[in-house]
Amino acid sequence: MDGFVLFLFLFAAFLGGFASGLAGFAMGFVVSGIWLHLITPIQATALIVGYGLWTQGYGVWKLRNSLSVRNVAPFIIGGAIGVPIGTLLLTYAEPAYVRLGVGLLLIAYGIYGLSKPAFKPVKAGVEADSAVGLTNGVLCGLTGLPGFIITVWCQMRGWNKDEQRAVFQPVMLAAIIMTAISLTASGSITVEIVKLYLLGLPALLAGLWVGFQLYGKLDDAAFRKLVLLLLLIAGLALTAAAGWPILRTASG
Repeated sequence: MDGFVLFLFLFAAFLGGFASGLAGFAMGFVVSGIWLHLITPIQATALIVGYGLWTQGYGVWKLRNSLSVRNVAPFIIGGAIGVPIGTLLLTYAEPAYVRLGVGLLLIAYGIYGLSKPAFKPVKAGVEADSAVGLTNGVLCGLTGLPGFIITVWCQMRGWNKDEQRAVFQPVMLAAIIMTAISLTASGSITVEIVKLYLLGLPALLAGLWVGFQLYGKLDDAAFRKLVLLLLLIAGLALTAAAGWPILRTASG
């Protein structure tokens, strides 16, 4: 990498860590917008998964006093069942259409949430939480997106910011661990990826630390708006990334 490309690579790593520290998710979307112009898709995917072990792991550790095995278990168990199902469905479904559908739903949800002063909390039990975990796992297996369904659900439950992150971050960490094992077993991790990983890690950790410092200054209302805004941006990014190739194929 020359000087400017290296700067962009490290800057994206810092921003990704910052987003994860501040909101608990969205690192992948933040870095992808820059990295996919600098490195190959498989390198970007491997780095996002590898760095996700740090961002989600650090988040889980920082919020360890808010963790509840009882709250998290249904989502992780459902996800563990859903991820292989989603991977199997790759044979029959086109991930681009799934990403487009998810993107449109996130846009609608983000706009709706930002236009309302507050949600009426959804009352649900273990069965509903397990079903959401299953759906989240299927989506992860299909698209590689580990946490948007669970993030939306945590908001709908009306939990405070620490309760939300104490649920969706362990669930995302579990999905990332499964993906990391799969990538390693498939031989996708190369020496070049390891070099890039070590190069960007300090920038990522610096951004993660800064993001968590600002997270401590957010109240529940501000955190809710931040999450909704990031979900809206993620939905727009997903729709643009998935929709444009579909339109080109259709017009061709």
